[in-house]
Amino acid sequence: MSEIASVSLEKPLSEFADDLGRSFEEFGFAVVRDHGIDQQLIDRADAAARAFFALPDEVKRQYHRAGQAGARGYTPFGVETAKGANVHDLKEFWHVGRDLPQGHRYARFMPPNIWPEELPDFRPIMQDLFLAFEWTGKRILSAIALYLGEEEDFFEDSVKDGNSVMRLLHYPPAMDEPEDGAIRAAAHEDINTITLLLGAEEAGLQLLAKDGSWMPVSPPPGALAVNIGDMLQRYTAGRFRSTTHRVVNPVGEAAKRSRFSLPYFLHFRPDFLIDPIFEDGEEPITAQDYLMERLREIKLA
Repeated sequence: MSEIASVSLEKPLSEFADDLGRSFEEFGFAVVRDHGIDQQLIDRADAAARAFFALPDEVKRQYHRAGQAGARGYTPFGVETAKGANVHDLKEFWHVGRDLPQGHRYARFMPPNIWPEELPDFRPIMQDLFLAFEWTGKRILSAIALYLGEEEDFFEDSVKDGNSVMRLLHYPPAMDEPEDGAIRAAAHEDINTITLLLGAEEAGLQLLAKDGSWMPVSPPPGALAVNIGDMLQRYTAGRFRSTTHRVVNPVGEAAKRSRFSLPYFLHFRPDFLIDPIFEDGEEPITAQDYLMERLREIKLA
């Protein structure tokens, strides 16, 4: 396979599972079209995110919660640092997590969401989008299961009430030379199971190919860029690649404007034991223990 696969979720799973699986093995990425997330909902979420990031800095910082590893609410510009990097990324973001009923067994792992009082429509929009992402993510996992020779529902229990997070991302304009060569998102791998990304149409997202070159990821407007996270790489004993990727600084006219994107990090449930399904894998570890180990590495915990 010489190109990242582009598949349509409108087709039966069996018709695109092979293309999807081979792309995840070769690149760790695929493009998913016709994903079922309503475009009007996406547009409303985009407008709400832009409205939040346009608020004064002192207002946004009211929603920063120290000690929560950035799990909910606002993370200011200049906080997150990629594993092994010496300078912070050029971004700010907001996290929305799963809403759990009081007394839920995972409540100690998933703090309640917080919502900006200045934007009354923000909460219902983001809650709806979170659930839409989850539905689409589970369908992609069903195709992955088929490719691995399992039943469609193979991942159903592992991600039930999973610790998934939706991130609203803002990369400010890049008019000046960044300090110490910082870029919008330094080379990194995702921690989670799979990531579904909206807003990657604008140039900047790149993956590290097996030959050591940087390859652009450029889905068509409205499509998702989907990539494998470290947890699924570990669970498949490396069969699927959690590929290093980055977001480079823009040039020309693009440098004059902000970039907004919206990734959904689909996670296993906290107590799921990541015990590799192939014999040559690493030692078992719970999803929660692995998550905290990695969050410490990127200075969010």
